[in-house]
Amino acid sequence: MRGILRAGSAAVSLALGAAAFTAPAHADELRDAVGDDMPGLMELYKDLHANPELSFQEFETAKKLAARARALGFEVTEGVGQTGVVAVMRNGEGPTVMLRADMDGLPVNEQTDLPYASKARGVPASGVESGIMHACGHDTHMAAWVGAAQLLAERKDEWSGTLVMILQPAEELGLGAVAMLEDGLYERFPKPDYVLAFHDAAAAPAGVIGYTSGFALANVDSVDILVKGVGGHGAYPHTTKDPIVIASSIVMRLQTLVSREKNPLEPAVVTVGSFQAGAKHNIISDEAKLQLTVRSYTDESRAALLEGIARISKAEAMAAGLPDELLPEVTVTEPYTPATYNTPELTADVAEVLKGRFGERVIETDPVMGGEDFSQFRRADPDNVQTLIFWVGGVPMDQWEKAQAGELELPSLHSPFWAPDAEAVISTATEALTAATLDLMPFKGG
Repeated sequence: MRGILRAGSAAVSLALGAAAFTAPAHADELRDAVGDDMPGLMELYKDLHANPELSFQEFETAKKLAARARALGFEVTEGVGQTGVVAVMRNGEGPTVMLRADMDGLPVNEQTDLPYASKARGVPASGVESGIMHACGHDTHMAAWVGAAQLLAERKDEWSGTLVMILQPAEELGLGAVAMLEDGLYERFPKPDYVLAFHDAAAAPAGVIGYTSGFALANVDSVDILVKGVGGHGAYPHTTKDPIVIASSIVMRLQTLVSREKNPLEPAVVTVGSFQAGAKHNIISDEAKLQLTVRSYTDESRAALLEGIARISKAEAMAAGLPDELLPEVTVTEPYTPATYNTPELTADVAEVLKGRFGERVIETDPVMGGEDFSQFRRADPDNVQTLIFWVGGVPMDQWEKAQAGELELPSLHSPFWAPDAEAVISTATEALTAATLDLMPFKGG
């Protein structure tokens, strides 16, 4: 999940209790097969964790995973959307199911002290060199993706249809899904009827599965406001138009967009994350810069918030006496990340399958105001493509219990200290993705 523009934790409700974690899961042949594959998947996970790559720089990651898919019998195309991978397996008549995993790491200096901790360094879009870490758990996503690919390739006599498995770049920038779609994901390759993915969760016990029907994650907008003014000497403010005072008024007034203009039952967030102005004690600057993150669910709510930001910025500047040529410039970054909507019908079907396998470990959770560009896969064809992204808890059980007792503060996603119980995440997600896919693609015989 994107670090600057998104919530620091892909927070699943803390109502997911330890009891859910300890509830027994149904044992069967598929689970045994997952267990047999886990040593190899854990070796892959450790390699991916130790060798992360930044957004749109996932060259070696894509290459090594594409080779694995190719060896399993998939038709593999690399370089889709810059560094994305598409692997297709056709197995007779039936629906098309797409499984997605994201590949990119974050510009974070790892501090987990794991024996396979990343020592990689690189230069992200900001241009500032830093360490690189899979601080959002995309390494677990990729390992489970491989696990599901292996199991489904081995079980071609249990399903019918077309399986499309994609490795997406640049989720952390919110640009990778769009890049793959614009490079012909739905035209060059079989268009999916269903798209599934999961995300590890830093606020739930390892092995717990959380799902949300309908809106699950929010629209994510980044807004820049350049507030102009007339600079001068700090001792003679009457000769100036102080942009810091104007910008401060804008910041305070923006809070009323949520508290006084939005229906209290309709979630929205307007956060000013950066306020930059001036360089010296006794100089009134001629400009101030604000950076906002704006969260919503519906298109109508998003439009109202963005219109309100522009209106308030202009009105506060006019109230301060600025002429038209000095009114603020409000810029909304495009493309934005749309809200993630889990299709209710698909969500209900998959939840039923997972509850049958994992019992009380499967919990319905509240939507969150974080964002995910997984949303783009439904947005590209909402009438024909159903989507579901679910959570798999990653907090080691001993840490979870200490946190519930108030003895430990859990690290969030994007933290340099995030070290999930990778074995629990990967085994649970591998089984869940495989079971859901088999249910969606029933074998037609022949």
